[in-house]
Amino acid sequence: MEQNTISSFLGKKDTATKSDLQFLRFILLPDTNLMVALSGIAAVLQIPFGKIIPVPEMPSWVMGVYNWRGEIVWMIDLGQLLGFTPWYQQSVTASTHKAVVIHPSNQNLKNISTGELVGLVVSDVNDIEICNVDDLHSPPASAVTPELAPFLRGYWIKENGEIIVTIDGDSVFAAMPKK
Repeated sequence: MEQNTISSFLGKKDTATKSDLQFLRFILLPDTNLMVALSGIAAVLQIPFGKIIPVPEMPSWVMGVYNWRGEIVWMIDLGQLLGFTPWYQQSVTASTHKAVVIHPSNQNLKNISTGELVGLVVSDVNDIEICNVDDLHSPPASAVTPELAPFLRGYWIKENGEIIVTIDGDSVFAAMPKK
């Protein structure tokens, strides 16, 4: 099992201003670019297939749990949760899952207790993006599916025209089944 902390992705110079936020950009197959605020990320993991333990009587988008450094991490199929093609229906050739582990924004990682970490299983993890919060746009309601709407923070159009959907990590926690 290989583990990468977020600091290993920070090869860029920090040129952020007070209105800029850092986001981790990742992909859901086939071609959806998303990002989530870096402040809510605990780690990026590569998890070998078979290491996520299924939990009965959970929604189909909850893949199960994974033991990371003695903490239980709920692993979810982010694509299925957002209304995209479920992970198990995609042609995947990799031997590991890639997961972005998030924590609630009102907690810092040192104060996290069991059950407060969620792993977002994604197709690939790309890079750190620095985005001015004023540049995030609200999409028209007609362009958003009902599955995606509760998790959408907005979208960002980069200078090169690329569109990146911004996900609200706290809304993922709100969607998790209650104990």
